[in-house]
Amino acid sequence: MSGDFSAPLLRKNNGKDISGEEEEDISLKSSFVRKTWEEVKTTWYIAGPAILTSLFQYSLGFVTRTLVGHLGTIELAAVGLQGLVVSGIGFGIMMGMGSALETLCGQAYGAGKPSMLGIYMQRSWVILLMTAIPLTLVYIFAEPILKLLGQSSEIAEVAGKFSIWMLPQLLAYALNFPLQKFLQAQSKVMAMAWISLGVLVLHVGLSWLSIVKLEMGLVGAAISLNLSWCLMVICQMIYVFTCCKEAWTGFSWLAFTDLIGFIGLSLASAVMLCLEYWCYMVLIVLAGLLKNPEIQVDAASIWYVLFLLLF
Repeated sequence: MSGDFSAPLLRKNNGKDISGEEEEDISLKSSFVRKTWEEVKTTWYIAGPAILTSLFQYSLGFVTRTLVGHLGTIELAAVGLQGLVVSGIGFGIMMGMGSALETLCGQAYGAGKPSMLGIYMQRSWVILLMTAIPLTLVYIFAEPILKLLGQSSEIAEVAGKFSIWMLPQLLAYALNFPLQKFLQAQSKVMAMAWISLGVLVLHVGLSWLSIVKLEMGLVGAAISLNLSWCLMVICQMIYVFTCCKEAWTGFSWLAFTDLIGFIGLSLASAVMLCLEYWCYMVLIVLAGLLKNPEIQVDAASIWYVLFLLLF
């Protein structure tokens, strides 16, 4: 009889006999763990910088409120009410409508048509800038709106003035969120994180200079916050125009086509996000109806900002 009888029927591992089936099972488990770890690393490679970007951008308002708190309780309550109610309306609508790009840009990039990403982003800019026009009325008439909601006259008056000064921020929102979705679809999230970090560091110094050192008060707070948001948009645009040659082919008239379908998708996306965001906004409004509204609004706005930063 011929054959190789030297190979054992059972293989040993650390002194224990292992059958072929058990060895295959161990191999499958090892492969599963390895692939899972690879997926986790890939996910965090994208999610990590995206989380940091949101954290840095939310911190802009947090830094402003922290320094405004040194001016007085009325000023802090007014800035908190304006940031979370008046600006909150614009922020929720703009971010929600801009989120429609997640689906469209993801599909275009996956289909191997990166040039369509730039067209979609321009369409979103057109729609969001058009939406910003009626939203400016909320900023301009913030004082009577807040008084109608039952807020303190003193707080509403200061918040109304601050809202008018913050109009440039609304335009920055309209440009910023489509830019973010455009870059996220290409996994260029690290660039957003670095830009947001740089702007945040600059914002800390600029806010301290204008609010504390130069004693410009709420005017200084508005200038520093507006400038920081505009700078963030400008830096992201420069990155897109110079480093995204495949996805950005220049401005095109195609941005003004098929706007109706795009508006429908944007509005549906905005409704889903705004309903969640505005639930917390209602809490801030209700806090202004309590006794000592300055302290109540101060505490509620600080809590909400910390909630956004942590969760």
